[in-house]
Amino acid sequence: MRSIELFAGAGGLGIGLHEAGFHPVSVIEWDRYCCDTIRENSERGIGAVAGWDLTEGDVRSVDFRPFEDSLDLVSGGPPCQPFSVGGRHRSYNDARDMFPEAIRAVRQTRPKVFVFENVKGLTRTTFRNYFEYIRLQLEHPDIHSHVDETWADHLSRLERHHTSGVRKDLHYRVVTRVLNAADYGVPQRRERVLFVGFRDDLDIEWAFPQGTHSVDALLWDQTRGDYWDRHRVSAKDRVLGPRMRERANRLVEKPQGLAWRTVRDSIHDLPDAEHDPDAAARVPNHRFQPGARSYPGHTGSPLDETAKTLKAGVHGVPGGENMLLRPDGAVRYFTVRESARLQTFPDEFRFHGSWSETMRQLGNAVPVQLARTVGESVARHLESAA
Repeated sequence: MRSIELFAGAGGLGIGLHEAGFHPVSVIEWDRYCCDTIRENSERGIGAVAGWDLTEGDVRSVDFRPFEDSLDLVSGGPPCQPFSVGGRHRSYNDARDMFPEAIRAVRQTRPKVFVFENVKGLTRTTFRNYFEYIRLQLEHPDIHSHVDETWADHLSRLERHHTSGVRKDLHYRVVTRVLNAADYGVPQRRERVLFVGFRDDLDIEWAFPQGTHSVDALLWDQTRGDYWDRHRVSAKDRVLGPRMRERANRLVEKPQGLAWRTVRDSIHDLPDAEHDPDAAARVPNHRFQPGARSYPGHTGSPLDETAKTLKAGVHGVPGGENMLLRPDGAVRYFTVRESARLQTFPDEFRFHGSWSETMRQLGNAVPVQLARTVGESVARHLESAA
């Protein structure tokens, strides 16, 4: 199935959707380091990105009309800084808000379906009206704003059109949901809001796939199952925080489904980059980064829990969320390869740039596994409607 990937970043969303059966005929990204990462892996013949037609540049200069009525999917992650908890919360007053360009791509190409993602912060009460504005524009992409029309006036016009019952224009059935990647087998508590819209004429009914993993299943495995024995962890290193242990004690029967994956589950077979640098040097992007320290409110991810959300700082990463907390209380930074594991990138995929730059790419990425899960569900419904 043919697709276009906008705001590709280092490729997390695009790789997952590719593995689900969508093959991009055009990939657009403006950041040169992300483009270098994609190009390097494409040139190395890495299957997920091999042959990607990459455009390094501003999406605002791209004319999408040549792809009209020829695409199954338009996807991407419009820059999220305007809505990030760590950002300045300017939303529609922020020049980095690229949702208007995502909507223009939908309007000009008329794909069968689109998948867009963004940070959970977009759903905050502060941005609620703008969130609704985005959703209505995606439902009715032909009802675009007039010259000098404010977004609030455009929203009112969209609301009137939406409630009129008229559906002669291009129309999509849009659903949105905040998904926690940990619920889908990603070893990281990472929440993203997704917009999925099917073109109305396809008459497709769709819902987000249900989660397959849970924290309760993990706690059961750690207190009544073979988690520790499976990982050959000695009794003194079997550390479970008081809040987690209290929750585990409340479980009366084994939960359904699979366990949330922990940091240890994800990286246990990698050599220790701090204590065995020679072995670590044989693994791409697996180099120890010194300087990690912990202080109140700035702690790492415990080895035997699902990782905290990886972050992308403006001037490198701030530290806490991107650190590993060992059972003895020591902390160190995750290596790039370990972070890629937490984002479920394939091991053969390499990242271009310094540690801080590659961590920025990873901190902005969509977990590949989450993208693949959603993409597979979307693809099945498209195929059934063909």
